[in-house]
Amino acid sequence: MTHLANDPADFAAEALEGFAALHPDLVQAVPGGVIRATPPRAGHVAVVLGGGSGHHPAFAGWVGPGMGHGAVCGNIFSSPSESQVLSVARAAEAGGGVLFVPINYAGDILHFGAAREALEGDEVPARLVAVTDDIASGGPAEHHQRRGIAGSFLVVKVLAAAADSGMALDPLADLAVRVNDATRSLGVAFSGCTLPGADQALFSVPTGQMAVGLGIHGEPGLSHQELGTAQDVADLLVDGLTADRPLSTGGAVAVLVNGLGATTPDELYLVAARVQSRLVAAGARVVAPVVGSLVTSMDMAGVSVSLLDLDEETEPYWLAPAHTSSFWRAETGSSTPPVSASRSTDVDPRAASAGTDRGRQPDITAPADPRSAAAAGWAHEALGRAVSAVEAQEAELGALDAVAGDGDHGAGMVRGARAAHQAMGAGVADGAGLGTALHRAGTAWSDVAGGTSGALWGAGLRASGDSLGDDAEPTAGQVLDAVQAFLDAVQSRGGAQPGDKTMVDALVPFVEQLRHELDRGSPLREAWSAAADAASQAAQATADHAARTGRSRTHGDASIGTPDPGAVSLALIAGSTN
Repeated sequence: MTHLANDPADFAAEALEGFAALHPDLVQAVPGGVIRATPPRAGHVAVVLGGGSGHHPAFAGWVGPGMGHGAVCGNIFSSPSESQVLSVARAAEAGGGVLFVPINYAGDILHFGAAREALEGDEVPARLVAVTDDIASGGPAEHHQRRGIAGSFLVVKVLAAAADSGMALDPLADLAVRVNDATRSLGVAFSGCTLPGADQALFSVPTGQMAVGLGIHGEPGLSHQELGTAQDVADLLVDGLTADRPLSTGGAVAVLVNGLGATTPDELYLVAARVQSRLVAAGARVVAPVVGSLVTSMDMAGVSVSLLDLDEETEPYWLAPAHTSSFWRAETGSSTPPVSASRSTDVDPRAASAGTDRGRQPDITAPADPRSAAAAGWAHEALGRAVSAVEAQEAELGALDAVAGDGDHGAGMVRGARAAHQAMGAGVADGAGLGTALHRAGTAWSDVAGGTSGALWGAGLRASGDSLGDDAEPTAGQVLDAVQAFLDAVQSRGGAQPGDKTMVDALVPFVEQLRHELDRGSPLREAWSAAADAASQAAQATADHAARTGRSRTHGDASIGTPDPGAVSLALIAGSTN
């Protein structure tokens, strides 16, 4: 377990703050993460990576000369928000555009994707290529649906060197696709990991066994096998990787043998020696292998192996010099690591770009119709009841999420709802109308909660606010339109359909029942109550489904018998706000 913490809620932010303060020669703290202490050359592409914290040294520890230009750092195992991604990208960008290289998890893709759109809206060219290297999460035909895990280190190393060589954005994005396609990883776990402040691990592995195909966010493995020797583990991993993509005789391959957090260096070297001998015996040319804990999962005990097939173009980039807090590759003939000039580090990395939404300047509350302002006050009170409801069910929502995910849904919903309530309250105090208050709430929810749910609730609330506006007290029909706008935004952003085992499975019945009740002349409060009941029933019915999208997709069958936490939390909020 994690033994040292102050307030567990501040663990990731305080750890990042300490990291940035102690490495001023390599990184500069900016709102949402870190960037290189020495900026890239003017006109060069900035490679921006990132994701949830809890994987140190990924991702801030990969920033420095020859590696990433910026890293966005979300909460523990939770994707950073759109505003955090934008903040880091704008600080790192040097005139050549931005290449985002997140790992492939739903929340990361939503927030990094929204940031890319915002940059391009501001005429800053940006591309996004997600790392999808985990062979346990999909077969060869599903390569681009796989999770991103430790192979992201190999991908970032090659792409950052290419960017530093002056490669333009579009060719670099094309190279990113090729490098990702040539990368694959597989890992095993010997124990689960424990979140700061928690008293038990997210999952357990029976003594004498190992979980094969683990995720790096505390997701359990896809199967259990007997734990053998270090050679047995290495053989299992190499066999799986070469079955997925055979080695080419005489071909060059980059290798990472990675520890998950609690595995000792000596154990890693036992595995690495066997991996290298197996690859060489198969006719591969192993180029500058790396052994170490570069993508961890808090205190998880485990090991993964990642392979990247190199070619004449990518091998020099893999061998190019680099200097970060966690990885150093020297110039040819050099014996000492370079020291870069530092920039100011007086920015608290915990700060997000407060008051911004999708890259826009902070809004100035315009005068609202008094009736709309009064409705905003009622909505603020209703959201306060929602906060109390999710706080009361935080542990239960986390337990539902832990069945096939990482167990953080309850904590994320509490963070998001509290932030939305606070932002809406500030808007009400400023005299904001209902539309503006909802829009502020959505922005705050997305910024603070992060993750998939943060992106979806943020998009939904903003869309509802845009639908309602600030001009009058909304009619029942306008409330229905706003709820429909919420649904449309959630589906547009997340891509889920009914039956995928997501919040959409509760949201669609809510909207349909609300429309039915209003059409038959029911008062809005009665119609809302009936719709909330329909959402609750639909949420419980998701227990019969296997997850088909999002982070739980990989462990979809494991969730059968358990309702979807996103659907349950949506129904909980719908019922509490009436």
